[in-house]
Amino acid sequence: MGSVLHGCARTTPCVRAEFQASQESSRALAARYGLNPKTVRKWRKRTTTADAPMGPKAPKSTVLTPAEEAIVVAFRQKTLLPLDDVLGCLRDTIPNLSRSALHRCLQRHGVSRLPVEETKAQRKRFKTYEIGYVHIDSCELRHADGKLIMFLAIDRVSKFTYVEFRDNAGKMNGADFLRNVVAAFPYRIHIVLTDNGMAFADLPKYRDSPTGGSPGGHIFGRVCIDNGIEHRLTKPYHP
Repeated sequence: MGSVLHGCARTTPCVRAEFQASQESSRALAARYGLNPKTVRKWRKRTTTADAPMGPKAPKSTVLTPAEEAIVVAFRQKTLLPLDDVLGCLRDTIPNLSRSALHRCLQRHGVSRLPVEETKAQRKRFKTYEIGYVHIDSCELRHADGKLIMFLAIDRVSKFTYVEFRDNAGKMNGADFLRNVVAAFPYRIHIVLTDNGMAFADLPKYRDSPTGGSPGGHIFGRVCIDNGIEHRLTKPYHP
């Protein structure tokens, strides 16, 4: 497939290559092709015959801030949700977010296309879960204005998603996020799976102590108990 020329181009790649290979003067070539000598000299200085990219050298959004772009990219990478689902989940957090602004943001950061699914022969059969099995995670987002902590809850079955952004990943923020998750989900949560971060659990070396690592146990676990939720942890020191 041939390259697409700029709309105002007066020359083709073949003509430009001829300029670069010719021993004639730029004025003679310009007279033969009916061009300005400056145009001929421009192409003779270049090492390629393709048009230079147009537009800003460092594209950025006119709608989203750097922090909001970091939120969009991290949310997409964590959830792998389709564009419209991402828009629905983040619209309350980012009021200025439109479908077109979201699409352009994902394109700029190279995450506009979801990963190609494995073939049926390569896919593994996963255990079937009941609705209400929620995975909660947190991650740090760094951007030009500083950093944010993204707390994310997603149901393994329905893919219902809830997200919040906070200044730190302390245990009080983790417990408060869980309370908001319970209130936001339209059905009962019966299992929560988290990693071993300090927002969700005590350090593994303290869990066998008489007090369970902290008086009364970790507050995230206490919120789980209060709401009749089974709290499961991933293997320590593993993602």
